[in-house]
Amino acid sequence: MTIWAVTIIIVFLGIFFGLTSFYIVEQTQQAVVLRFGEIKNVRTEPGVYLKAPFIDNVVKFEKRFMIYDIPVERVITFDRRTVLADTYAIWRIEDPKRFIETLGTMEVAMTRIDDIVYSHVRDVIGTYSFSEVLSIQRLKILEEIKKRSVNSLKDFGISIIDVRLKRTDLPQENTQAVYERMKSERYAMAAQLRAEGEKEAQKMKAEADKKVSIIKSDAQKEAEIIRGTGEASATNIYSEAYSQDMDFYELQKITQIYKESFEKSILVIPNDSPLLKYFYNMK
Repeated sequence: MTIWAVTIIIVFLGIFFGLTSFYIVEQTQQAVVLRFGEIKNVRTEPGVYLKAPFIDNVVKFEKRFMIYDIPVERVITFDRRTVLADTYAIWRIEDPKRFIETLGTMEVAMTRIDDIVYSHVRDVIGTYSFSEVLSIQRLKILEEIKKRSVNSLKDFGISIIDVRLKRTDLPQENTQAVYERMKSERYAMAAQLRAEGEKEAQKMKAEADKKVSIIKSDAQKEAEIIRGTGEASATNIYSEAYSQDMDFYELQKITQIYKESFEKSILVIPNDSPLLKYFYNMK
């Protein structure tokens, strides 16, 4: 073997061992160095670090916040209503050493987060009614779920930043039943309002009819009084006029009778009728 070949081999081995003896931790990463399964070092700051080639194994984890979207699960509320809870958790690896010791891999961590957060979602929502879950109480519910999840996952080196409900829906089989119940309630409310309206209309009509009857009765009474007063006044006037000149009054009355009677085509009057008194005087 020539000296050039030996030199090339030495350079190659140097580069190889140099590349396998160092590892880089980026700004968004944190690393754990394992030697035969035992934790030797934990690196949470960015930089270039030394490790034993072929012996040390470097496991890198995300340092930033991560979102785990928990699959939609059925949850039963306090008033026995089944809802579909669509939840997600914001989390990060707070303690890489504890994380490796208790969970080991990201897949195991996801499963554990799923189980723990869902169990708390189920337990907390189970203490509230369906209407409370949809109301402003929702914030209180989420805060309680977050608090319980933080306490349950901190022993695994995981920090829960927040837990949120994207939506809470009714199962498909319950949607139609809820719709029918809401429709029945609206129909019942409309029927009640219609009945109350008709009752109020009948009451107003009865009051209006009563007022009309009273007004007509008062008007008729007033008309009778006026008519009676007018007839009495006329009688007094006639009496006064008759007493002043009885002959003239009698002539006026008979003239009026002539006027009304002569409008008929045939008029039969006895010879001794007082109506012929002035005809006899005209001879």
